[in-house]
Parts: sequence; C-alpha cells; structure tokens
Amino acid sequence: MEINCARVPKSQGETVRRVLIEMKILDGSRKIASDAGYLFLPLVREPDDVGKENFSSDVEFVCYAFEVQESAPTLEGILGFMPHYEVIGDIALIEADDPDADRIGEALLKVHPNLNTVLGATTPVVGEYRIREFTVIAGVDKTGTIHKEYGCRYAVDLAKAYFTPRLSTERERILSWIKPDDVVVDMFAGVGPYSILIAKKASPKRVIAIDKNPDAIGFLRRNVDLNHVGNIEVINGDANVEAQRFAGIADHVIMNLPHNAYEFLDSAVNLTKTGGMIHYYGMTHEDDLFDSSIELIEAAAKRAGRGVEVVEKRTVRSYAPHQYNICIEARVT
Repeated sequence: MEINCARVPKSQGETVRRVLIEMKILDGSRKIASDAGYLFLPLVREPDDVGKENFSSDVEFVCYAFEVQESAPTLEGILGFMPHYEVIGDIALIEADDPDADRIGEALLKVHPNLNTVLGATTPVVGEYRIREFTVIAGVDKTGTIHKEYGCRYAVDLAKAYFTPRLSTERERILSWIKPDDVVVDMFAGVGPYSILIAKKASPKRVIAIDKNPDAIGFLRRNVDLNHVGNIEVINGDANVEAQRFAGIADHVIMNLPHNAYEFLDSAVNLTKTGGMIHYYGMTHEDDLFDSSIELIEAAAKRAGRGVEVVEKRTVRSYAPHQYNICIEARVT
C-alpha cells in the first residue's frame, strides 16, 4: 500500500526525521525504507505548504509502498498519545511539568535505544546567556552530550549553553547563501551550529564567531577542534562591542537572537560591506510577521547613511500561539 512519505538524501535523514517527529507527522508504525542514496520516511499526513518551508529543496514529498512494522513499540502505542519532545545527541527534552513526564521519559528510553537521558525543562530560555534549567526525568543523570547534524559534531552542555535541533534545516538554508570567498560574521554563535557548518561545508574565506556566554565559547572552541575547521575566529564578547573591530568586512551577518536581535541592528549594518547580506531573525505576531522588523532594519540602515533591499522573508517555525520565529534577508547598499 502506498502512503505519503518524505524522500530524503541519506545524509539528511536523521535531521529530517527529528523535524518530522517535532511536527508529529512521522508514522512510527512503519519501517523507514531506503533506495539509491535516499531514505523514505513514512508520514501520517503530508505537511501543508507552511510546514514544507521547514525543509530544504532536497526533501521531496511523494508516495511509497511501506511494510507495516508490527513488532516495534511506538510512543503512541505505549502512551496512547504522541508526546512533544526533541532530541539532542543522546538526550531527549520534554517539559518537566507535564503530568505524564515520568511515563513519557520511560517510553522514550524504550522506543529510542540510542537515548541515554530524558531531561525535563523546568524553566524557559532565560537570562543574558539564553539557558534553561533541567531535572532528570529518566536515564543517566547528565546534561552534556554530542549532537550530530549534517556531518558536523557539536559538544554542548544544555544547562550551560543554548542549543536546539529545530533550526537544523534553517542552518542548512543559510549555508546555501555562502560562497568560498565570503567573510561571515555570526553575531550570536553559541556552540557554533551556524559557524561550524558554514566553515566546514562552504569553505568561506573567514568566519568570525562571537558570543557573550563564556561556557558557549568554550564548547565552540572544542567544536572547532572536533570538526577540524581552521577558518573560524572565536571571540568571547558583546557583539555590539566586537562589531566595531570589523566594520565593513562582512558578506554575511547572521543575527540568530530572535528575541533581541533588533538591539544589534546598528552594529550589523556597520559590519556589512556594500552588497552584503544581513540574516535577521525575530519573534513576531501573526498579524505583523515582517513589516515592523523590516522597518527596524531600514531605520538602522538610514542612521548609517545606507539603504537596504529585502531579498527574502520567511517564517522559520511556530514559536507560541500566534507567535512566529521569522527570518529576513536584507542586502545592505
């Protein structure tokens, strides 16, 4: 029987699988099939047009004949519902205040033998360094892991530095913009998921990775070594301050600090060479997805005596009811 599926290059299989789980549309009752360099991930339904924007152009939604996997336990089969969770390395994250947290933790370890720990988040992402607090729900008592994504490895301690796999396809999308001669400034680099991927896969002339969190910078330096990349300059500091040292050199400026990126727009414009691109991330209401953010970018450019051209604007993901994480690509003139 043919059902809907995602046809994915094998190199992207794990990343796309996690996104499909996050969207609650991966069919866990069927085995993943493979053929000629591709995986076919079974779906309970095809994503809508907005949902498809979470995936790269290499991912196609087609029909394929799958065998039913009778014997394998599934989360929905064990729990009676599909829980919300994300996987980072060998750690699964859920909400600690979920009344079914203990059951979910044990079920996750049973269904996913590659997992060693289930953490429950006890706080949202808060503070200057954008971190959360956790409690161990099941498995090994730890918050550190190594996460693999698009052929890169990222060491991270989730209690010390923010990381999410939900932006994996977005990181790959930004990668597609970068050319070998480019200079890239990652203003809020964290443990390096944008910077490392770009340095390793696009081979740009130079990547400048900045973050204020000393723990994140420590992991970023470790990840530079883990991934054998040598064209990254790692800086522990405030992006507004550090940007003054690199005026006018950037072909691309990545501003992945969606709640506060607007506070750094003047510095981003100052960093960007004529014709360079700012990749601006924001959190906006569905009634004003892009307009107010574009106005902020234009105002910053005007203060510097420059102009901007909006090249692309897109919703990255739903963040909360009626709230969206958005990205705007703006060329500085």
